[in-house]
Amino acid sequence: MDLVSIQEIKESTVIMKDGGLRQIIMVGGINFALKSDDEQNLITQAYQNFLNGVDFPLQIVVHSRKVNIDKYVETLLARKDAEPSPILQNQIQEYAEFIRGFVQKNAIMEKTFLVVVPFYPLNFLPSKKAAAGFLPFLNKKKPDAAQEAKSDEDALRVFNENLAQLSQRTSQVMNGLFAIGLETTILGNQQLIELFYNFYNPQTVERESVPIPREE
Repeated sequence: MDLVSIQEIKESTVIMKDGGLRQIIMVGGINFALKSDDEQNLITQAYQNFLNGVDFPLQIVVHSRKVNIDKYVETLLARKDAEPSPILQNQIQEYAEFIRGFVQKNAIMEKTFLVVVPFYPLNFLPSKKAAAGFLPFLNKKKPDAAQEAKSDEDALRVFNENLAQLSQRTSQVMNGLFAIGLETTILGNQQLIELFYNFYNPQTVERESVPIPREE
C-alpha cells in the first residue's frame, strides 16, 4: 500500500503525486493569556480579518512531540569533565541527574505551529516518462531525445507557472500573519525533508530546531 502521497520536494515546495503543490510556513507563537484585554481583542480581530481575507483552503497544524534531552545532558556531562573545580563537578552531575529524573516523570512537550498553503493546478502537465507510467500504450513508440526534451521543458514551464501562483498565496498568508504580530518563515527543502521524516518516524529521530527569523 502506498501511504506517502509526496512525489518530491524542491524549490521549498512539496510536490504531491496528484500534481498538487504545497508550501509550509512555520509560525512563532504568542502568549495570548499574558496580553491585556484590549490587546487580546485586537489580536482576535486581526485573526478574523486574516481568515476573511483568504479565499483558498488552508491547513493549520499544531504538532506536539516529546522533547529528547539526551543531547542536553551529554553537553552538561562534557562540561563537568572540563570543570577543574570538584564542587562544580558535583553540582553539574546532580543537576544532570535531576533533569533526567524530572523528564522521566514529566514529559516535556514541544509544539510546532505550521500553516500549509496548497495549490491545485488545473493544467498539470506530467512529463512523458510520468505519463507513460499511467498510460502504458504510450510506450509503443519510444520518443526521440528532442521529444523528451520538449516534454520536460513543457513540464518545467507549467511547474514554474504554478509555483508562482502558489508563492503569491504564501506571501498573502505570511503578510496576514505578520499583521497579527506573528513571526513566520517558509520551510526550505532540507527542513521539509526533516519535518516529514519526523512525522513518519516519530520514535526514531529528534527534530532539530528550525529558527524563526525575527524582524529587525
